[in-house]
Amino acid sequence: MRALNIAATGMQAQQLNVEVISNNIANMSTVGFKRLRPEFQDLLYQDLRRVGSQSSDQGQVVPSGLQIGVGVRAAATYRINEQGNLLLTDNQLDVAIQGEG
Repeated sequence: MRALNIAATGMQAQQLNVEVISNNIANMSTVGFKRLRPEFQDLLYQDLRRVGSQSSDQGQVVPSGLQIGVGVRAAATYRINEQGNLLLTDNQLDVAIQGEG
């Protein structure tokens, strides 16, 4: 069941990634829209063998231990605050600020 849980967390994370990307694509031509970017992080690790424990097969010491991750989760969704494209309007009263303004 552990493998299914790990796979399920990966699918949920990927679903969020697809939703954010599709939202970015859908709003690409919206004036003033800022893209979003999801960030993910590992869930806790489970120790199957502690550091320095003996291997059950040949009695050798496992120097680094053995850990298994239990999945992934969305840590945050960040807004990318970059300047968007400038739109030429041919109106003499329209102003655009380029750079840090």
